[in-house]
Amino acid sequence: MSTSSPEAVKKLLENMQTDLRSLSMECKKKFPPVKEAAESGIVKIKTIAARNTDILAALKENSSEVVQPFLMGCGTKEPKITQLCLAAIQRLMSHEVVSEAAAGNIINMLWQLMENGLEELKLLQTVLVLLTTNTVVHDEVLSKAIVLCFRLHFTKDNITNNTAAATVRQVVTVVFERMVAEDEKFKGMAEQPPAVQGNSNRRSVSTLRPSAKDAYMLFQDLCQLVNADAPYWLVGMTEMTRTFGLELLESVLNDFPGVFLQHQEFSFLLKERVCPLVIKLFSPNIKFRQGSSSSSAASPAPVEKPYFPICMRLLRVVSVLIKHFYSLLVTECEIFLSLLVKFLDGEKPQWLRAVAVESVHRLCVQPHLLRSFCQSYDMKQHSTKVFRDIVNALGSFIQSLFIVPSVGNVSSTNTPTGGSVSSAQASAQGGAGAAGSSGSLTTQAAFEYRGTWIPLMTVSVQGSAKATYLEMLDKVEPPSIPEGYAMSVAFSALLDLVRGITSMIERELAKEEEEAAAKEGSEPVAPAQSEGSPQEPQPHQVWEEMVSACWCGLLAALSLLLDASTDETATENILKAELTMASLCGRLGLVTPRDAFITAICKASLPPHYALTVLSSNAANLSNKTYSIQGQNVQIISPSSESHQQVVAVGQPLTSQPQGTVVLTAKNIQCMRTLLNLAHCHGAVLGTSWQLVLATLQHLVWILGLKPGVGGALKPGRAVEGPSTVLTTAVMTDLPVISNILSRLFESSQYLDDVSLHHLINALCSLSMEAMEMAYGNNKEPSLFAVAKLLETGLVNMDRIEILWRPLTAHLLEVCQHPNARMREWGAEAVTSLIKAGLAYKHDPPLSENQRLQLLLLNPLKELSNILHADIRQKQLECVLQILQSQGDSLGPGWPLVLGVIGAIRNDQGESLIRTAFQCLQLVVTDFLPTMPCTCLQIVVDVAGSFGLQNQELNISLTSIGLLWNISDYFFQRGEIITEELEKEEAILLKQAREKGEPLNRPFHPAPPFDCLWLCLYAKLGELCVDPRPAVRKSAGQTMFSTIAAHGTLLQQPTWHIVVWKVLFHLLDCVRRSSTTADKEKIESGGGNILIHHSRDTAEKQWAETWVLTLAGVARIFNTRRYLLQQLGDFFKAWEVLLDHIQSAALSKNNEVSLAALKSFQEILQLVTPVKDTDKPDALGAMDISPVLMDPLTASGPGRPLPRSDSLVERLAQRYSAQPQPPPPGEEQDDSALWWSAWSTWYRTGTECTRPPSGGTEKLAFVPSQPFLTALIQIFPALYQHIAGGFSMEDLRKLGVILHGAVSVPISSDASPFILPSYTEAVLTSLQEAVLTALDVLQKAICVGPETLQVMYPAIFEQLLQFVEFSCKPPQYGKMETKHVANAKYNQAEWVALNYVPFAERSLEVVVDLYHKTACHKAVISEKVLQSIIKTLRMPLGLKYACPAESTWKLAVSSLLKVLSIGLPVARQQASSGKFDTMWPELANAFEDFLFTKSTPPDNLSIQAFQKNEAVDVEVVQLISSEILPYANFIPKEFVGQIMTMLNKGSIHSQSSSFTEAEIDIRMREEFSKVCFETLLQFSFSNKVTTPQEGYISRMALSVLLQRAQDVLRRYVEDERLSGRCPLPSALRMELECHPYRQQVTEIIFVLKAVSTLMDSLKKTQPENVDGNTWAQVIALYPTLVECITCSSPEVSSALKEALGPFKDLMHPPVSKVQNGES
Repeated sequence: MSTSSPEAVKKLLENMQTDLRSLSMECKKKFPPVKEAAESGIVKIKTIAARNTDILAALKENSSEVVQPFLMGCGTKEPKITQLCLAAIQRLMSHEVVSEAAAGNIINMLWQLMENGLEELKLLQTVLVLLTTNTVVHDEVLSKAIVLCFRLHFTKDNITNNTAAATVRQVVTVVFERMVAEDEKFKGMAEQPPAVQGNSNRRSVSTLRPSAKDAYMLFQDLCQLVNADAPYWLVGMTEMTRTFGLELLESVLNDFPGVFLQHQEFSFLLKERVCPLVIKLFSPNIKFRQGSSSSSAASPAPVEKPYFPICMRLLRVVSVLIKHFYSLLVTECEIFLSLLVKFLDGEKPQWLRAVAVESVHRLCVQPHLLRSFCQSYDMKQHSTKVFRDIVNALGSFIQSLFIVPSVGNVSSTNTPTGGSVSSAQASAQGGAGAAGSSGSLTTQAAFEYRGTWIPLMTVSVQGSAKATYLEMLDKVEPPSIPEGYAMSVAFSALLDLVRGITSMIERELAKEEEEAAAKEGSEPVAPAQSEGSPQEPQPHQVWEEMVSACWCGLLAALSLLLDASTDETATENILKAELTMASLCGRLGLVTPRDAFITAICKASLPPHYALTVLSSNAANLSNKTYSIQGQNVQIISPSSESHQQVVAVGQPLTSQPQGTVVLTAKNIQCMRTLLNLAHCHGAVLGTSWQLVLATLQHLVWILGLKPGVGGALKPGRAVEGPSTVLTTAVMTDLPVISNILSRLFESSQYLDDVSLHHLINALCSLSMEAMEMAYGNNKEPSLFAVAKLLETGLVNMDRIEILWRPLTAHLLEVCQHPNARMREWGAEAVTSLIKAGLAYKHDPPLSENQRLQLLLLNPLKELSNILHADIRQKQLECVLQILQSQGDSLGPGWPLVLGVIGAIRNDQGESLIRTAFQCLQLVVTDFLPTMPCTCLQIVVDVAGSFGLQNQELNISLTSIGLLWNISDYFFQRGEIITEELEKEEAILLKQAREKGEPLNRPFHPAPPFDCLWLCLYAKLGELCVDPRPAVRKSAGQTMFSTIAAHGTLLQQPTWHIVVWKVLFHLLDCVRRSSTTADKEKIESGGGNILIHHSRDTAEKQWAETWVLTLAGVARIFNTRRYLLQQLGDFFKAWEVLLDHIQSAALSKNNEVSLAALKSFQEILQLVTPVKDTDKPDALGAMDISPVLMDPLTASGPGRPLPRSDSLVERLAQRYSAQPQPPPPGEEQDDSALWWSAWSTWYRTGTECTRPPSGGTEKLAFVPSQPFLTALIQIFPALYQHIAGGFSMEDLRKLGVILHGAVSVPISSDASPFILPSYTEAVLTSLQEAVLTALDVLQKAICVGPETLQVMYPAIFEQLLQFVEFSCKPPQYGKMETKHVANAKYNQAEWVALNYVPFAERSLEVVVDLYHKTACHKAVISEKVLQSIIKTLRMPLGLKYACPAESTWKLAVSSLLKVLSIGLPVARQQASSGKFDTMWPELANAFEDFLFTKSTPPDNLSIQAFQKNEAVDVEVVQLISSEILPYANFIPKEFVGQIMTMLNKGSIHSQSSSFTEAEIDIRMREEFSKVCFETLLQFSFSNKVTTPQEGYISRMALSVLLQRAQDVLRRYVEDERLSGRCPLPSALRMELECHPYRQQVTEIIFVLKAVSTLMDSLKKTQPENVDGNTWAQVIALYPTLVECITCSSPEVSSALKEALGPFKDLMHPPVSKVQNGES
């Protein structure tokens, strides 16, 4: 109920009247004046009530009078009356009906009562009511009231004291509340001018309003009082305590900060009065050092001891000042804070440190305040780094609590004895309390470090600084601080500090980010100028400065605490603090502090002293900074921390050097979880410190024995390390969780931004590099953590794989090259899994539209090809196989890469790899050729070719050649489509090339793209044709020539040009080069147990086969495609090159090659044979269509001749039909050039191969084989047909040289049984046949040819005659020694001369035959052919029995006779021309040589044979007598003379000297002698003698004859006589004189026979023909004959008898001399 409601007023009036009545009653007796006053008062009240409507106002107006009776009552000092009056006065007050004057009176009255010590509590109550119910009391009255309360506070009565204290507090509050209310009231009005700063009149501040002035005066006096100065306003104060004053100051400052901040007067007070006061009062605390004795004589003035109550209150004031007036008192606060920091010093008393740390804690829960410190001090130059110092002080404080000073010398702090003693004391002190509080010692949360054990208490709830000792206002003595209290507060302060700062900054950061996001959403605005004053630092700078200032101290303290903590919750809190700091530093981009905090967590995760370079290097960096607090390097992890930790795992450290085991504790695992949490939640800000985190995790994972499984997830399981890993059940249950978190950590990388993701990848890569380093050079199990996690990270970030693909795969590729197999294997696993996943992932846009990405994904697959390790390549190829099976159809532009991988095989890779790669290729060729871009077909060809070329697995090489055949079939079948696609592609490429201004870079460029494809195929097969392995060469060669034959028609004409020059001839060159340089060493076996045939047992022989195949193939193409090739323009050049190849092959030292070359030569010589009608598909030829009509089929230009719509098959049919046309007119001349070129090749080949070796008799000389020479010569007839027209004498001469050379070549003895018949059979070898055939062809051609040709006859004769000579004089082949065939040993490498006899004889027959036909030809006559024939025949005729074969000379004779029978008549006709002059002597010599041969008949010659031979001689003489002598007048005289002499000689000296006596009469060639004689005589004495000369010749011949007979006979008689004188026994004499004697006997018999023959002849002749002298000579013989009668030989006797007989005709009587003379 309101005090102004009518009811309340009514009640008030009633109560007042009642009070007055009561007063009047009480005072009736003792105090009549009072009674009267009371009664008049009743009247007064009634009147007021009656007269006024607003009763309260009226009452207030008259309040002095109304109150008067009560005041008087109080004056009585009677307790009862006084109490009644005071109650009444209070009632009035409570209704606010007391005026200012009345209030003054009341106060005065109360003062008196106070001085008299009456009703003290009631007084206080009254004052309180008066001041709280209204605002009428001001100035002096107010001050009096306040003083009154103060004085009551200092009475002896405890209750009064306390009540008074409370009242004072309330009154002070009321004063300030009034001021606040007043300000509120005047808020809207114009500001008054500010008070002058230099106002020295402290008593009255004129500018303030009344309530404000009161407050000002009050506060000023409070300061005076605390400072022990006299008050200005509170007059009458008698006593005052500092503690109370400080409490009042604190309450005012705390409750009414606005007053001081809004009014400059008050601010002035703060600065000028309060702060100096506080600083002054602090001085004893500052100077005091614990342990320095105050009584020491050295100190001049005793130091005042700190006084707990004041000190504690001062700290409270300071807290308030800092909290509320920091902005006003920047400098002062700097001092306060510095003092506060000093109070934490170890030298201060424990209680002082406790209250100081509580004060610091209060600051720590006010992050905004801390921020201001940082801004005002730490960020200003030349200012104390207050914020940093606070944090560092806390750190030092905590550290100092662990370092317990030993009793005594300070310097022995660290000695173990001191430490242990003091720690024992400490635990003894704290033990009781601790045990009491928590029941048992072990479970109590505590910190322990180096033997110091400090319990941890819960001191306040998180985030509020609830102090204990700062609130102990009633304590005068310093309290004893329980152990662990200070530590607990400091610990809370640290945590609150971290929490406050981080949450504040993070809130602001979040706000900033939201605003930024909102800005981005709206249209972009130009950045506004930074608002506010320019010197205002940016929020970011402040945050960074705050973190920079505090992180070192925090880290030092937290690390130490973390190390010392034995309680899981505490550990958790510490870790959380470190984690939030790390995250904050990360967000602010402060790398060093971030890394430092992370390092701390990492170190804590690992076992103590664990050597991990990443961390230690980082720690070293930190300890180099100047923040190692108080000289203690807090980072040292001491072994003491192990003792109270539960060990949960024992494992192997991950180091390169083998070490012992290491131990993991529960705390390590807890830290590890924090680390995982950090990485998981704050991955985005970790940046480069990912490296630290991951390195640590890797080591932990290793120690715990987690190994990577599929996809990179880590699973528990250690097969390798064995017994060294021990895991407790506690950690066993944790492992799956840890493993799971680890996986989730990397899964969450998909939420990181790109930059952070790169940091993560980089960290993993460098971690992996370290693992690789470590795995070098030892075969220990490597750490696969990094590789596994790279894989995991890649797999979860497939959607943005582009940004991390390069660094990721580049590193994994390095891993793949590592020597450690396990490491490599995982690298490959990772790369291949990523590639497969990448290709299988549903990208947006899909890969088919994003070629760049597809190539990017496939690229590492290609890079793997450069790695030499087989296991990696195996993985790579398996991956390719899987890609083909799963994504083969969609590879598109990725095909070149995939094919590149398949084809990247090398010979050092081993069979299995090549086999795997080949499987891939087979899959491609069988399934994917239609799906790949046609531009890749060329690559397929290359790849298939490279499999052909590898030398590890022959079967694969051969199969790949089969694949090339399949590919060519595919080209053939899909020619149209491929062509179209390739031409489109070509157009694009050309355009690009043109834009760049470069030529199009494509193999075989000018050719159309489809043709290029074929050319690549051919080129590849060409390479395979020169592979080192014979089987591959053979297969490739067959395939190549088959494809060209089968599909060559698809090629355009100009392309054929390339085929010929770049493919075929190039191939021939290579094969030729390889063959000529091939090794001649014998190859023992063909690998395994395969035996090699002797014809292939050297590389050279194997190459020979290749050369043969290739040459044959090329020749065949020239043959079958001649018309096509002839249109190319340089066909002649090509022809020449081909011929050159044929020539060099023909001259090869290998018989197989050379023979094959000639076969190819033969093949290309059949080119011109006109196409048979049956060969033309549509029998155009049969219909006799003129070539002109056929022409348009091929004449549609270089493009393809027919429109696209035609099917390929039709097109080909027309192609084919178009090709084998007869050449257009005008090409024949060209042909002749071809044939002449062929002729010169043939000539060069022939010359080269028949030229004898120049060297001496060395064994190695090469001699061509017979079959080769035969083939060579057999080519000539075919060739001659083409060149007959221009064949000149010169050419004939060349031919002759070759024929002669060919025939002269010997055979090797080992081949002779196959070529030579047995020596006795007279058979020609095929070579000799060929030679004769060649000449025969020529001769026939000349025969039918024009006159001009016939001049060649003599040359042919000459050639044949040379061959005839071979019968007696086999040709020499260089200087080579040849053996006669009969003497050759088959098993030796000797050369055997052929049996040339049959050949020479056949040649002779040909000569005779030819001469028969041509004897009368001018050329034959003028070139003296007959003479040549005779000259040639002279040799066999002369040798006769010495001839190699008997048949030779017989044939020679018969031939001579035949030739002469033809030739002599011609010679006689031409006698006058003198063309035969030289022949006659030759002929004479021939007769002479034959008839009187120097050779002796063989011993075994039978008599019949001898008689036959004699008959031949006789034939010759008969020829002379029939054909020569009758025509003596046409014949030169000399010749006739020679013939005569010869006949003469024949008639006498025709004996053979080697007969046995029995045969002597037969062997004397009697018949021959006789014929000679007869002929001689016939011609000597014939009556036909025309000239005296001839007669003379005959006479001379006779006299020579007779003279010789005379000599022989005489000599014989003499010998006979001599031998007769020495009568030796007949047998012995025969022995002695056997030889000369027999010769003599034979001779004498012959002479005797000749004499008898002569006698007969003379008788037959006309007498006038015989000269007288002749007769005289005949008769003169007689005496000599008679003397021979005494001879002893019966043969001589019988011959003598015959000779003497004819003399009877000469015996007639003598005639007179005269008669004789006349006759």
